[in-house]
Amino acid sequence: MGTRAERLEWTRGDGLVAVGAAATDLTGLSLSAAVDGTPFTATAALGLVLAALALLFRRRHPVPVLGAVLALGVVVNVATPAPPHFGLALTVALFTVARRCRPAVVAAAALAAVPLAAVGLAGSLLPSGMNVLTNAVAGALVVGGAVAANRWQRETEANRRLLAERAVAEERRRIARELHDIVAHHITTMQLMAGGARVSLAHDPGAAREALVVLEDSGRMALGEMRQLLDVLRAGEEAESAPPAPQPGTADLERIVTESRLAGMDTEFTVHGPVRPLPPTVALTVFRVVQEALTNARKHAGNASARVRLTYRAREVAVEVCDDGPGEDPPRRTSRQPGRGGYGLIGMRERVALHGGTLEAAPRADGGFRVAARLPVPAAAGAPDGARGEDGPR
Repeated sequence: MGTRAERLEWTRGDGLVAVGAAATDLTGLSLSAAVDGTPFTATAALGLVLAALALLFRRRHPVPVLGAVLALGVVVNVATPAPPHFGLALTVALFTVARRCRPAVVAAAALAAVPLAAVGLAGSLLPSGMNVLTNAVAGALVVGGAVAANRWQRETEANRRLLAERAVAEERRRIARELHDIVAHHITTMQLMAGGARVSLAHDPGAAREALVVLEDSGRMALGEMRQLLDVLRAGEEAESAPPAPQPGTADLERIVTESRLAGMDTEFTVHGPVRPLPPTVALTVFRVVQEALTNARKHAGNASARVRLTYRAREVAVEVCDDGPGEDPPRRTSRQPGRGGYGLIGMRERVALHGGTLEAAPRADGGFRVAARLPVPAAAGAPDGARGEDGPR
């Protein structure tokens, strides 16, 4: 039974179309016969019902169904003298051919349907010119509607594919930003820690041991963040054995500032304004901006110091990272020039713009480099918790 149903490939919509076509054609022809005073025979009624039932097969066999509807239409026209008409069953059958077949087939089907639909009208086997003209107008409207529907469907599918491709590209860019932030920061820290441990190993084993501990922690943290990112990519493939770790935020700024100090850069950290919880995505953006700015400072500013300033305002949060490295050193500072930034600055700008904020990244007039971001924070994102940030260095 299931195999037979699959072979017929009927749907509830097909059944409704068949019932609607039968009811409409039966009602229209019976009313026309009553007005004209002509008999409405059982043969005509049976022909209309069979023509409507043929529509159940129109999806798989559109051309044969159109032929069957035309043949049954001739029977109806001969059995019951009726005024010119272009039945709903014929309209649906021709529309389906126009939607599913090649243009040459559609043209041939329309040319055949126009005169055949007029055969037998008014008791004459030969179609009159007026009936053919009326059917030609009706056929042109049906085919034109099908062509417009096909074009709309193609445009809709193209737009859907374009939106899907844009979503995939945006997700790839987001993943690339995350990977860059994770790898650039942690690898730079590990490189500096390894160099410091090597230098201190002979004359200061304690400092070397501390550097190695930081190096180990940084490597473990980088591995954990990358694993978490890869778990997102594999979501849905297998059940997770443990809940994902929370994304870093403003509470983790102290940690990366400490890492910057241990890596050899004197880094000052201050917080201003009433500290309050931020939306997770905003907090992550603040963390990534500070992380990338400090990583760039360690890579490009040489033997310099840095200052991180986090400010909570009524409807926004601002973060500023400045260093006092050499202001005019093209070999080392080119990658941080405005408009020619590397992937780090590009990633920061995209992150901040995604939240409707602004980012400034440019050399300072008195030397060094400055990165400043401002991110709007809705008032409902979290009420002040009463704790105020320290206005001094941390």
